[in-house]
Amino acid sequence: MTPHRFLLLVNQDKPEATAAATEVAALIRAHGTLVAQLSATDEALPSDLDPLDAVVVMGGDGTLLAQSRRCLNLSVPILGINMGRVGFMAEFDLASIREQAPVLFGQHPGRTHDSHLLEVFIRRHATGSIDPAGLAINEALITAGPPYKMLSLVLTINGRTGPIINGDGLIVSTSLGSTAYNLSAGGPIVSPMVDAWAITPIAPFSLSFRPIVVSSSCTIEISCNRVNDGRGVTPTSPHDHGTTLVLDGQFQTRLYTGDRVIISKHHRPVRFVSNPAADYWYRLITKLNWAATPRARNGPTDA
Repeated sequence: MTPHRFLLLVNQDKPEATAAATEVAALIRAHGTLVAQLSATDEALPSDLDPLDAVVVMGGDGTLLAQSRRCLNLSVPILGINMGRVGFMAEFDLASIREQAPVLFGQHPGRTHDSHLLEVFIRRHATGSIDPAGLAINEALITAGPPYKMLSLVLTINGRTGPIINGDGLIVSTSLGSTAYNLSAGGPIVSPMVDAWAITPIAPFSLSFRPIVVSSSCTIEISCNRVNDGRGVTPTSPHDHGTTLVLDGQFQTRLYTGDRVIISKHHRPVRFVSNPAADYWYRLITKLNWAATPRARNGPTDA
């Protein structure tokens, strides 16, 4: 049987990832073929990597998000090794790689699951042009920006105009990304086995505006009725100039009054290698403390 071929991408800004890369590379070579070891950057990948059976990414969840987009056109599974703090998306750690290396690198990359991406465009009010904003694996976020006045956004789903959202912003999340910013903003946890988007307002000026889950086959449009233009505020970063569209916390695009953000499902999913020893529910409980029972106070209980 022809050995399986792997590309190893390492976040060299993380010393622990750089230190462990030598061992992971050796494990790949012991059971399969290491085609190349490259730095986890945004540079285009070399054209001479084919054929590949999987890409191994060493870093945190942010690294895994960026490298999954980078490798999307390779159409091979992504195996994430967590070298960050929580590592909810990167399902493997170094110990599990050591234990499972003969199977992962020698027999097959393992069981996989697909995650669909958000494809985001902006229809510019000023020019009428439709500009690509990018792809998101976790979420597309519209955030208020300075001077942090309340936004007014109109939500449209499949051409049907919905509510006006007055508040600090809006999150459209994939099921995989539901445990990221969406969860922090009070949105629902959506199993990655469910092909759906979660729409969650940020600090809405309404007690009755609750998050909603819709099919990922829907086209979502968000009209910017009122946004912040950044005037009167000294920016603290190059992007700190007003209301902004943010994809996966990594790509930022300024929005203006009258612009429309258009979100739909990208035609190509990203495929991740699953860790059989730490499935989604296990990680939800152990890493995010889902439904954890409050700890009892030591000592005698109150009467």
